[in-house]
Amino acid sequence: MTGVQERSGKSASDNGSSNQDAYRANHEMRLAASRSIIFLTIMLSAWLSVAGQGVARDIGGTSFQIINKFGRVAVTAMPAVDGKPSVAKLSAESPLGVSDNEIKVANGVITVAVADRKKRIDLILTVPERSTVKIETSAGAIDVSGNLAVVDARSDTGTISTDVPPNDVSYFLQWTESRPRVLADFDILPAKEKTAGRFEIKGRHQEPVEPKKEEVVREDPILGPPIPEKAPKPKAEGQLPKTVTLNVTTARGIILLNVPPNEVMSDLRERPLTNAAKAIIRSGDSLLMEAIRRASPKYFGDYARTLPPLRLEPTFSGKSDRLENPKGDTKTALVRVTDLQNRSIAGLTANDFEVTENGTVRDIVSIEPSTAPFNLVLLLDVSGSVENYVNFIRKAARSFVETVGREDRVSIVIFNDDVKQLSRFTTDKGKLSESLDSFDAGGGTAYYDALAYTISDTLRPLKGERTAIVILTDGDDNRSFLAFDSLAGSIQESGALIYPLYVPSGLIALAATGADIDPLRKKYMSLTAKSEGEGDKLAKISGGVYYPITQIGQIQEAYDDIVVQLRTAYNVTFRSDGSTVNENGASPKLKIRTRRENSFTAISRVTVAKIEK
Repeated sequence: MTGVQERSGKSASDNGSSNQDAYRANHEMRLAASRSIIFLTIMLSAWLSVAGQGVARDIGGTSFQIINKFGRVAVTAMPAVDGKPSVAKLSAESPLGVSDNEIKVANGVITVAVADRKKRIDLILTVPERSTVKIETSAGAIDVSGNLAVVDARSDTGTISTDVPPNDVSYFLQWTESRPRVLADFDILPAKEKTAGRFEIKGRHQEPVEPKKEEVVREDPILGPPIPEKAPKPKAEGQLPKTVTLNVTTARGIILLNVPPNEVMSDLRERPLTNAAKAIIRSGDSLLMEAIRRASPKYFGDYARTLPPLRLEPTFSGKSDRLENPKGDTKTALVRVTDLQNRSIAGLTANDFEVTENGTVRDIVSIEPSTAPFNLVLLLDVSGSVENYVNFIRKAARSFVETVGREDRVSIVIFNDDVKQLSRFTTDKGKLSESLDSFDAGGGTAYYDALAYTISDTLRPLKGERTAIVILTDGDDNRSFLAFDSLAGSIQESGALIYPLYVPSGLIALAATGADIDPLRKKYMSLTAKSEGEGDKLAKISGGVYYPITQIGQIQEAYDDIVVQLRTAYNVTFRSDGSTVNENGASPKLKIRTRRENSFTAISRVTVAKIEK
């Protein structure tokens, strides 16, 4: 498959729609939260920016034309308050400051005029609901949200994203210099190729409307004759119309219809599903499945119809402290204690802990270091970015295998544009080492898909056990069906600790030659800012530690440190009132805290203690 294909929102035939309805319902709550975060981020960055002086004005009106060739434009329709329509407000911000004469407003036309074409000014506009807006940028992004009547957006290369009520949307999307790149949260029609290399998608999406309540006839218990019960009165006249008209034109940009920009994957082509994507669908993880469905609706529908009815796993709703707390007079909890940097704290004693059940303090019998083995997945990037350095990857992987404990079970998974499990969980280091001779490098980098596969497939049978993922990669992704932000909920729900080792590909190349790093070339041996941020976030949301590698020798140091982190946990044995249960019959709520400042505890499991008599 070459080039960028037309994208169609038609996901499957009627036979496959029932599964998708479930995914869509689960997705709505997450999407609403994402939209709120995006909106607040945009507004706060505009109104609270300390980088430069801004301009803010009340401009009034309900019809606007915005021309900003030198920055972003964000427009949000605000609902009426106490029956009074909101007043349109304009904010302009720039790191270099904004002067009044650079923002011209006349008769609803807002124009950014700067002397220095390199200066960027971002506009944020709040308008009344059902306003009409026309926006034009060059490379700047356009973000539009709320119940607007008409949106006419044009940009050469900037991303154009909308977040509008999906009840009734009329859309006309055009690309003048490229094939379509579009992602929609609702079904849209296929693209059509026009003259001069233009493409367009034109149609209307309407959500199903519940049928009106039919007239009901009942018998009056006293008078006898039937009395008609009329259907509820329609809503008051003057209600805002629901139709939103979108006219969007771009030269080579991306168009997002009700899809948060932070949930856009790196490759927007609709393409056949990989083994990783199919395994994620089979897992029943509804959030990850919805992301795959949106990325490749046709192939998702085709594959979903070949599967038996899916039993969807519950969606992520936050990290729960509801841990199975069995009945028993004496219990042992496996507890990990970390500091503000997610690093494990060693050397704690019984005086450092407090155990409560339903708010009642329990006596601590003993505190002992945990010796329980781990289930470890070594996730290796063997994509094209390190294609000529297979020996380096093998050597680094073997070093990890030799570093872990003898009782730890290790599985090795490799990825490029798809995933492959080289070895299932085993303690046999010879077999693990031998499996590393069975692969070659090359291809794209589906890093996010590989991580989701590891969570939803490789580690899924071990849920509840001690699990961790050690990743060796440069952190870049160019091939996944999933976006990075779609992984967070599933990572937290899995309970797996993640230890990302991000190694710049240029550093690996230099290590293969054995040459010293020229100080003038050090800046080319660094990770991208995007990778740095994602690596740190992965560690924080999972409870692991992030290791940005700047020297090859740091890899072994990281391995040694990971083993220390994994081994630093405690078996906290305490007296429990086994007869006490909650009102619903469940075991009492258990909490274990430490008295150390800036420390945090995580309970992995609770068992009935075996006390020697």
